[in-house]
Amino acid sequence: MAAKEKISRREHILQCLAQMLETNPGQRITTAKLAAEVGVSEAALYRHFPSKARMFEGLIEFIEDSLLSRINLIMDDEKDTMRRCQLVLQLLLLFAERNPGISRVLNGDALLGENERLRSRVGVLFAKIETQLKQILREKTLREGKGFELDEAMLANLLLAVAEGRIAQYIRSEFKQKPTEHFDEQWGFIQKQLLQS
Repeated sequence: MAAKEKISRREHILQCLAQMLETNPGQRITTAKLAAEVGVSEAALYRHFPSKARMFEGLIEFIEDSLLSRINLIMDDEKDTMRRCQLVLQLLLLFAERNPGISRVLNGDALLGENERLRSRVGVLFAKIETQLKQILREKTLREGKGFELDEAMLANLLLAVAEGRIAQYIRSEFKQKPTEHFDEQWGFIQKQLLQS
């Protein structure tokens, strides 16, 4: 029972942190402000997380688990190359849209002035997603014997840059310009260009 309460308190702290990232864009989150939001003392926060960096790591772990597990499902369920790419990008955009505060962690905006290790970890996550996109594109070339005009690594980088740009616009617009807005039409255009070769 005590372990369950501890987990729920940890989750509550992370939910409050994500909420503060959403409602206080551009402001640094201090442990004092976070403790007040959670309704506990700073000492109580530190009983659940040894540092603020560990709190952000908790959010990053949530991001990693959510995105990578769903990408694996996409890979299992969908075999068409273009549809896989679309679904991976859509997943990233929809996740950011549904979690505005956490999108600031994805973008790195919320990590300015925090431990460098946190930005590196988000960088590793994006590298994994880019590698997955590259693998999806390479499989098409291997399967069909026909590649793209550009190298698969360059294309994967371009596709991820589109998603990252949409997330950046979302944050810059203070969560008004949805990252999924017009994505279907844009993806139709991108796909047409990719398949022209």
